[in-house]
Order: sequence, then structure tokens, then C-alpha cells
Amino acid sequence: MKDNILIDSDVLLDFFLKREPFFIDSSKILNLCVNQKINGFVSGLIIANTYYLLRKHFSHKDILADFKILFTFLDILIIDKNVILTSIDSEFIDFEDALQNFSAENHGSINAIITRNIKDYKRSKLSVLTPTMFLKTL
Repeated sequence: MKDNILIDSDVLLDFFLKREPFFIDSSKILNLCVNQKINGFVSGLIIANTYYLLRKHFSHKDILADFKILFTFLDILIIDKNVILTSIDSEFIDFEDALQNFSAENHGSINAIITRNIKDYKRSKLSVLTPTMFLKTL
């Protein structure tokens, strides 16, 4: 069975901005999705946050063209009322991370959250791994 992973915005930013030393591992994660070795997911919030930060570096048109390519191999998790209310009532310190976490948990088949920000996911019931950690498990 293939792993289903939530890819956090920092991993996408590492890829698009070619941030070293993180670019290589973020590229490997996305390539695993492209080659259908794993199933990658993002949320609409991850895309909105990534777009906002990429606007400082790239044009609107280029970002949207890249997002269209992303969605040929990534799926989108839903943040609905239940996810928001669960996030509000949770013990997560960072509300945005709570939204990501509970959208992944609600999906029901997400195995892990891939992020470099693992400290904010201490309350998660899911595996929370950096890209490097995840790649070592394969």
C-alpha cells in the first residue's frame, strides 16, 4: 500500500525557492508523488500560504501555472466546518497547523505529515516527519 502524505507549505517553498539545504529532499518527495510511489496531499490553506509567499519572488501567472502542474500529481484535502471547530477546540498552539493536522486526520488515510516544522505538531495523532526523516523510512 502506498503512503498518503500531507505536504506542508515549507516543503513546497523549499522546492519552489530552491532553498538549500532543503531543496533536494523536497524535490525527492515531490518526485515520489509524480512517479506515483506515494500519494501527496495539500490543503487549500497550504496553497494559499505558498502563493502568498511566492508572490515576493515570482509572477502571479507563473505561480498559477506551477500550481496547475502540482495538481496533476497532488490531491487537495478539505478544511470544512468540522475541521475548523476541532482545530479551535484542540490543544494545538498554532491554529494554522491545527487546521492542517485535522484536515489530514479527517481524511482517514493520511499516514504522515511532511514538514520541517515538526515541533508544532506535537499533539498530532499522525506521524510527523521532516522530508529527510520520511525519505529514510522508504
